[in-house]
Amino acid sequence: MTERLICLLVGYVFGLFQTSYIIGKMHKTDIREHGSGNAGTTNALRTFGKKAGAMTLLGDCLKCVLAIVAVRLIFRNSAADVMPLLAIYAAAGCVLGHNFPINLGFRGGKGIAASVGFLITFDWRIFVLCAIVFFVIFFLTHYVCSLSCYMVALIALIVRGEHGAYGMDRPHTLEMYGVMVFLTCLAFWRHRANIVRLVRGEENKVLVGKSKKG
Repeated sequence: MTERLICLLVGYVFGLFQTSYIIGKMHKTDIREHGSGNAGTTNALRTFGKKAGAMTLLGDCLKCVLAIVAVRLIFRNSAADVMPLLAIYAAAGCVLGHNFPINLGFRGGKGIAASVGFLITFDWRIFVLCAIVFFVIFFLTHYVCSLSCYMVALIALIVRGEHGAYGMDRPHTLEMYGVMVFLTCLAFWRHRANIVRLVRGEENKVLVGKSKKG
């Protein structure tokens, strides 16, 4: 249990680095007061343009990558046999830190870019699969389809886990699934307003050819 708490704490500390908030302050504004009101990649793209969106995506991905790398270094000798489980706890901590940053009054983003960093570091095969799904849906609809990718990632992780891809015993593998289910449910909960707008046909599309300067 101690190892899990450490991983959550390490991830949470890395998650406090809010890329879009910092970019917003460079524009002398709080990004949370614009657009969708959250400190995330899509809102940075819509508010400040493609460059800001790309920088936010990179920064928020990187913080989760670094959190997982830190955990691997900390526990490489003492808990190597359950490293995939500890890695996903670090990712969960990072997403929680991103979504609910204590230094910003618990008003952060929605955790998608950080989750991308998690998949890149955790299992590149799942990342590639999700990237394909994302771009196919995005270019067909111009909607950011993060939740579809989360569902694909959850299913793929379970399928690969059931085939022994992560080398852990049954209880730890099931626990890993549980953390991934939590992350998926959290993503849906954070996007509940988007889901309502999508159902009503009111959700904004992202047109990458047009960006706001600032």
